[in-house]
Amino acid sequence: MTDTGPQPPYMIVAERIRRRILDGELSEGAKLPPMRELAKAEGVAVATLGRSLDHLQVEGYITTSRRGTFVANAPSVAPSSYDRITRVLRTGSVLGEGETLTVTAAELIVPPQYVAVLFDMDEGAQVVRRQWHTGKGSKRLMLAVTWYPAHFAALVPELLSITPGRVAAGLLPKIQEATGRHVTAGRDDVHARDADEREANFLGVRVGSPILAGAHRLWDETGVIEYGEWCLPTRLTVGYEYSFEAVPAQPDRAQPVPDVT
Repeated sequence: MTDTGPQPPYMIVAERIRRRILDGELSEGAKLPPMRELAKAEGVAVATLGRSLDHLQVEGYITTSRRGTFVANAPSVAPSSYDRITRVLRTGSVLGEGETLTVTAAELIVPPQYVAVLFDMDEGAQVVRRQWHTGKGSKRLMLAVTWYPAHFAALVPELLSITPGRVAAGLLPKIQEATGRHVTAGRDDVHARDADEREANFLGVRVGSPILAGAHRLWDETGVIEYGEWCLPTRLTVGYEYSFEAVPAQPDRAQPVPDVT
């Protein structure tokens, strides 16, 4: 997986500060250093830092007042799948500061047909299925299910463990090391829908409440390494950054659309 392409300096600084907020390094309500001090620490001009902070304020990560600039209390933002995946590869854990993770199921099962198709499996073959949720204090942040090829369990036994701890929150680096396969690309799909009973119980909302649901796939040249599904309460917003490098030119005339159903 690679980061986005070249960006203006103010966006690079904004991303560094955003990452520190999402990781919990800058906690809710924390006061940022004075502008000149923070600009010097980031290696940019004060004007550039000002644009970075304006960017983050619009996104809801920070607030400003006469007393200074602060991380928003109970910000309405949440890390995307990309944020969590790059975090675990960077730090060894999907969790931000103060977050907890509980694994409620870890098993070898025959998956639904759509999961079998994603992993290009034979009918009746098994996969590893892990169900887990994250929280911070009394708040439930996310309910998730992740799937892996069955033979990964022999190489990474922790995949079938529900024991709490740092390992449970950082399996992707162990998978890459044990299997020799490394994530080179991924895709996220996000949509809004109503919570079913299982999701409502975990998120602490009423059955039928609106939630934000998503799925991600991580793969290399061999195939899918991890497939995950997750849901969040609607009070949270997920943001993504992307670049438009090497976008193909539009064809001179309409081309047939392949049937992918």
